[in-house]
Amino acid sequence: MKKALIRGEDGKNRCFWANSDPLYLSYHDDEWGLPMHDDTRLFEKICLEGFQAGLSWLTILKKRENFRKAFSGFQIEKVARFNKRSVERLLNDKGIVRHRGKIVSTINNAQRALELIDEKGSLDAYFWDFVPPKNERPQRITLTTLKELSQTQTSTALSKDLKQRGWTFVGPTTAYAFMQAMGLVDDHMDGCECKAGG
Repeated sequence: MKKALIRGEDGKNRCFWANSDPLYLSYHDDEWGLPMHDDTRLFEKICLEGFQAGLSWLTILKKRENFRKAFSGFQIEKVARFNKRSVERLLNDKGIVRHRGKIVSTINNAQRALELIDEKGSLDAYFWDFVPPKNERPQRITLTTLKELSQTQTSTALSKDLKQRGWTFVGPTTAYAFMQAMGLVDDHMDGCECKAGG
């Protein structure tokens, strides 16, 4: 039976997935679940979650610096100006996931993000409106509860709203993974050193 926590060489208890690769370890400790309010990073993450569909997150992490270089650091205004030539350039970039639909989606989503910023003031203001109510959250985060949280009412609502605004590759599961990573929810296992409040 899989353990929820794994004790690292430093003696710290972490979520079971953190010790499978050094990249995962630093991502778990320094990024995942920490509240993020920077529009560029929020945009990057929602796009990379889209690229991750059907792949492991580790695959994307290993290519993340290449993605940042290829997509102008995920600066929204720059990506929104990408054109057909940009798409062809990206399709020839071996450092990223070369999937035409996901590349076109990222450009489209940058354009939709600008509209959203125009309306809401920032992506931060928009996304943080989707913090789930307390009654939607489990009292404890265990392996069993985590399996039940691949999508939730709130991630479904976020996905639906984004799709109505013309975003693509933003299904409920992708939306929930984004919420976990950006700290809208804290899904570190109970007993994990990184869990808020210890």
